[in-house]
Amino acid sequence: MKIVSWNVNGIRSLGKNGYWEAFLKGTKPDIFCLQETKAHPEQVPDAMRDGAGFSSFFSSSQVKKGYSGVAIYSKIEPLSVIYGMGIREFDQEGRLVGAEYEDFWLLNAYFPNGGQGPERLDYKMRFYDAFLAFAEKLREKKPVIFCGDVNTAHETIDLARPKENEGNTGFLPEERAWIDEVMRAGYIDSFRHFHPTLAHAYTYWDMKTHARDRNIGWRIDYFFIASEFMRHLRKAEIHADIHGSDHCPLSITLAL
Repeated sequence: MKIVSWNVNGIRSLGKNGYWEAFLKGTKPDIFCLQETKAHPEQVPDAMRDGAGFSSFFSSSQVKKGYSGVAIYSKIEPLSVIYGMGIREFDQEGRLVGAEYEDFWLLNAYFPNGGQGPERLDYKMRFYDAFLAFAEKLREKKPVIFCGDVNTAHETIDLARPKENEGNTGFLPEERAWIDEVMRAGYIDSFRHFHPTLAHAYTYWDMKTHARDRNIGWRIDYFFIASEFMRHLRKAEIHADIHGSDHCPLSITLAL
């Protein structure tokens, strides 16, 4: 089973220039998770919403249009689907959708950006704490895999210019400490499991400065897997050759 995650920075834009088709052909997913869809399902063309044998499950922003949003696409029918954590201030931004399968829960989250002032950083940190508590509650019944744009680089190896970004959101000590907490709780960073010392492996590049051309990037997108489920993990990849967003897709392959 191959599961792919991608912050698409607007799903509707992928219908242009063949990006959608290239993504599906290049990754060949059984399940894929999208973040920052910036659309309600009725705004998405039929071929991109329920095409190629996938069922889709959207959680969209209720606070403003063209903002946030996540979706899971699955060839395997989930046992159940959840939309949000049951906390209105977080759920109204359309930041989480989860699917229950026979052997695991899959949570797809678009974690908040901590920019635009201290209030938003506080919102991000509270979302972090609420999310981990929510995941741990689900984990009492079966293992949890969670993926998405976490909006934080964990270690200095995970961004091109760590020194220059020490005081910037996305690399603040308190943000990085939350990822430490996730790992202490028993979740494994799947990419680092296979590539513990691989540098220059990023999932996000600033578009305004054409940073992708120079690979001046950040690894802020992840697949975390509950340690008790790690025996099923066979591969974790970053698909930096696939374009269409300021992020690239990443994937895991499981043997079930």
